[in-house]
Parts: sequence; C-alpha cells; structure tokens
Amino acid sequence: MLELKNISFEVEDEKEILKNINLKIDTGKFIVITGPNGGGKSTLARVIAGIQKPTEGQIFFEGQDITHADITQRAQMGISFAFQQPVRFKGLTVFDLISTAAGRDLNQTEACKYLSEVGLCARDYINRELNASLSGGEIKRIEIASVLARGTKLSIFDEPEAGIDLWSFKNLIDVFKKMYAAINGTIIIISHQERILKIADEIIVLADGNIISHGCRDEILPRLLSGTDKVDFCPYQKLED
Repeated sequence: MLELKNISFEVEDEKEILKNINLKIDTGKFIVITGPNGGGKSTLARVIAGIQKPTEGQIFFEGQDITHADITQRAQMGISFAFQQPVRFKGLTVFDLISTAAGRDLNQTEACKYLSEVGLCARDYINRELNASLSGGEIKRIEIASVLARGTKLSIFDEPEAGIDLWSFKNLIDVFKKMYAAINGTIIIISHQERILKIADEIIVLADGNIISHGCRDEILPRLLSGTDKVDFCPYQKLED
C-alpha cells in the first residue's frame, strides 16, 4: 500500500537526515517506528504525510506516485497525520472538529459515538472548545476520535505519548487497540514506549537516517531489548505501574 523508493532528505546546511530509504508497508498493518533521538523518525513521518518534501526518491500510495502531492492532497487520498502536540483552536468546539473530519454534517449522537470509542464521556466534551482547558491526554484522544471519524486509510502519529501523564498513557494504549480494530487501514506510530512496541504488527528501527531493522514484532522486539541489534540508544522506555 505504501512504498518509499530511495528516499533521502537534506536540510539547508546539507546535513543528510534520511539516507536512501527503501520501505514497503502493506495495507492493514500496525507499524511502530523507533530508534535514537535525531535518527530521522519524525522527519520520515512528515515526509510520508507530505509536510516535508524528499530531496530525492519517490513515494507511492496504493500504486499512485504521490511524491509531489502536498499534505492537503494526501489528506484527500486518505492519509492523516497527528503531531506530538495537537493543535488547539480557540472558538472551535469538539463537535465542529469531528464533523469537519467526517466531511459531512453529523448529528450530535453520531459525533458522540466517536468520543465514546476513545473513552471520553461524550456529553462532557461535545460542546467544549479545543483550548487550553483540555489536558494533553484529552486533546490527543479527541484527535484520535477525529481520525476515526475520517476513516483514513493511513494514520500517522508522531510520539503520541509525549506530554501526557501515566493514567492517560494507559488509556491511550487501549484507544489505539480499539482504533486498529475499528478501521480497515494502516497505523504508523513513532514511539520509544515498550507498551506501544508490544502491540505492533511490525517494528522499524531507524538510526542515523537508515533503516537498520524491519520485521515482525516477535522478531525485532526481543533483539531490541537484548541489545542484539547494537543500536546505540535505549530502545524502549518503560512506564512503571
């Protein structure tokens, strides 16, 4: 479904962030991309989403060359991207966001269904503004509810655990499990968290702009935890109960 051919990305000072990346991801997979800080993970996610353009190479989505498609065009094709810190919109309500994401006029019952699926009491949130009154965990679950409403074919999340507390993180794991079960699409998550790695179908390890490992979870995760892959970083972060 998604294929990257010889993707490279350089910044203005000619520093090469991604180095000739070749990658194939099949439809309906739960993928986690991990690796050391500065290894190119977030850049790769933004290149796939169309936020940044590769210096070299091609990107194909469902057989179509989308290398030169911008983020709006890719969104129309069914690709969504969730930032580490979701954007807050003063004056925009949760109901407005979910209705906009769905691309049609929803009634409140329909919108509330998506909130319920991410573990939020719909009546407490449906008319709230997307502002600073919402916690990090709340805004991220609302963002996931909007992705569910869109029904995207490819959903990309850049370190969704960033900035949220332990209780919210535990609930976030359940939300991703439900989301994966509910959609007929592919999820890509950038993360160091062991609990997220453990629910992946496949794990990709990216270091110094190169893919050094890519395979099923049961193959890659034990190698990360044991240090077999000789990756110079703590391969996962463990949250204590």
